[in-house]
Amino acid sequence: MTYVIAQPCVDVKDKACLVECPEDCIHEGERTLYIDPVACVDCHACEPVCPVDAIFPEAELPQHWSYYLAVNAEFFQQPSDDGTARGDHPVVAGLPPQHADKKGIAAFTARRDEADVVDLWFPAALGAPES
Repeated sequence: MTYVIAQPCVDVKDKACLVECPEDCIHEGERTLYIDPVACVDCHACEPVCPVDAIFPEAELPQHWSYYLAVNAEFFQQPSDDGTARGDHPVVAGLPPQHADKKGIAAFTARRDEADVVDLWFPAALGAPES
C-alpha cells in the first residue's frame, strides 16, 4: 500500500511532508506535491504533518479523489528533462486556481491530533502572521 496526495495540496504545497519523508519519495510539481508509489514504504511519516489533510493511505482515499492514485503514479512516468521539478499532471494543471482560504491554512502547521483545538479559519489567534 502507498500514500497518496490529493487535491487539498493543490496551490498550497506546504512541504512539511518533504522534510518528514525518510525515503525522499515526495516530489514537487508546479502546483502540488506527488508521492512516488514505487518508492513509498508506507511509513506514515508524511500524513500527520500535512496541515491541509491532503495525504491519505491508498485504502482510505476518499472516493471523490480516488483518481489521485493514478495522478500520483502517472506523474512519475513523465520524464524530467534536467532532473528538476516536473510540470504537473494534466489533471492538476487543468484545475482552476484553488481557493485563497487554503493559503491562510498553510501559514502555520497543525498536526491532526491538534486539529480539534485549532481554529484553521483564524490562524492569527495562534500567533501566525496576519495577511
